[in-house]
Amino acid sequence: MTAPVLYVISCAAGPASELTKLVHEAVETGWDVCVIGTPTAVEGGFLDEEKLAELTGRPVRSSWRRSGEEKSNPKADAVLCAPMTMNTANKLAAGISDTYALGLITEMVGVGVPVVALPFWSTALDAHPSTRRSVGVLREWGVRVLYGKGEWEPHEPGTGGEQLSNYPWSYALRIASELAR
Repeated sequence: MTAPVLYVISCAAGPASELTKLVHEAVETGWDVCVIGTPTAVEGGFLDEEKLAELTGRPVRSSWRRSGEEKSNPKADAVLCAPMTMNTANKLAAGISDTYALGLITEMVGVGVPVVALPFWSTALDAHPSTRRSVGVLREWGVRVLYGKGEWEPHEPGTGGEQLSNYPWSYALRIASELAR
């Protein structure tokens, strides 16, 4: 029996620097993991690409395959977008699919693959009217957004670095695992 496949999609936010925690736990619990970073997460150095490739056995992807190039990732059983930025939430809700990461999430929801999103943004960004509206649209669309009381809540501006040790990687993985069953 082959291992279930988890696509981990990471945006450029503080917790991305600790994505290896999530990927290590996912691999240890039996997932075959494919890591996809937004262009800013990869180009901005948020991800430890070498360690992630070592953990997963495949390179971190951030762009579409070239014409004629074979698909490199197996079919996903679940998708976990963590950390998800306000920018990504708003683009997804608006139907913008201008990066490989956004395109994958859009496609996975469209074909019925469970998608879990674990946000990371400040209360200042959360105050923008489009943010909560976008979370609502994503939920209506079937994305399990771990946002609100009892899950993840926005932090005060300038305190994101203090939130990293409490970022609920394990909780998000558990939810993705439950939805993939």
